[in-house]
Amino acid sequence: MDLATLARLNAARTARQAAIVVTDIATGTTRAVVEGEDDGGPLREVLAERFRSGVSGMVTVPGRGEVFLTVRLPSPLLVAIGAVHISQALAPMARIAGFDVTIIDPRTAFASRERFPDVDVVAEWPGDAIATIGLDPFTALVALTHDPRIDDDAIVAALAAGCFYVGALGSRKTHGRRLERLRERGLDEGQLGRIHGPIGLAIGAQSPAEIAVAILAEMIQSLRARATRATDAAA
Repeated sequence: MDLATLARLNAARTARQAAIVVTDIATGTTRAVVEGEDDGGPLREVLAERFRSGVSGMVTVPGRGEVFLTVRLPSPLLVAIGAVHISQALAPMARIAGFDVTIIDPRTAFASRERFPDVDVVAEWPGDAIATIGLDPFTALVALTHDPRIDDDAIVAALAAGCFYVGALGSRKTHGRRLERLRERGLDEGQLGRIHGPIGLAIGAQSPAEIAVAILAEMIQSLRARATRATDAAA
């Protein structure tokens, strides 16, 4: 790998951007394509699919031969608002699935190392904690407290940051009231439509663990189906 390609990969990793190394099998030359670039080449659809799936592999480009695509995606981050029972079940499941996990809850009685021994726990208001942690398109945010004072600011921040998944706990009636509050804060219907509420896939979940399974499944579904910005690359 040449130094220019390596430098681009390091810059993408620092910025938590997805990148693909395109290696020409015949010549051995390499180059890095960062998600969001558009240079008009024949690999556009293939790269978009690989940015979604994260799968590396060989590709044949008609008239140009074979290239190997090495996909490098940032580790997905789960930010859970609320150190509640669902979070206790969701955190270890998400870690097994490859997510980094951060729990945010200003209620210090809940946000403790004893309850969450293996993940980052931040006992601050979400607005303050998120400003430090940062959100991005490889972040999933789930709001689980049922308390608008805690959940709503985090949801607004997640939508503004382009998080690939934004979910909120509550019944359809509760979610309807949530949408009205967010409209009053200036969010449009497109933004509101990105909120998964009621949260999780409809599997009839009842217990905190079952709800956690439904949430994680919906998060993974959203990650693998996420919209990628137009990506073209000449091979």
